[in-house]
Amino acid sequence: MRISADQRIQNENRIRAAIDRLLRGEIPPGGGCDIKTLASEAGVDRTAFYGSRPYAHLRAEFEHRLAQLQNNCETPDPKTAQIERLKAEIDRLKERLNQAHSNIDELTDFHSRALAQLAAQHEEILRLRAATDPNATVTRLPTTRQKIIGPC
Repeated sequence: MRISADQRIQNENRIRAAIDRLLRGEIPPGGGCDIKTLASEAGVDRTAFYGSRPYAHLRAEFEHRLAQLQNNCETPDPKTAQIERLKAEIDRLKERLNQAHSNIDELTDFHSRALAQLAAQHEEILRLRAATDPNATVTRLPTTRQKIIGPC
């Protein structure tokens, strides 16, 4: 089955992204830093990396970059990569936690101010009710009837 040029470019981009991940140490559980894992991570058949197949040059590139890392004593280590990812995740979670604490402090302050305002309003309502209580000793002014001029 032949693939189009666009599909081949997309596959090569996926393979290169998988190469980068593997060489950074982002190796999936049960995998290794090898062609089999590369093919699995990129979603292509691993036979496409051998002989005169379309991605043989990418296998050579992968093996060359892996050899360079090994010569520099920098073997891709999934544990190191996982530790780095977890540290980054911890930093993100700490930031979210700090933001949550800040939000809680703001809401607590708002809550206190709202309760104080409600208490003051309640006291004012009680004062006004007492002022208009019919049993209170308030002298009322007599009402005079005024003749209203105008349409009825």
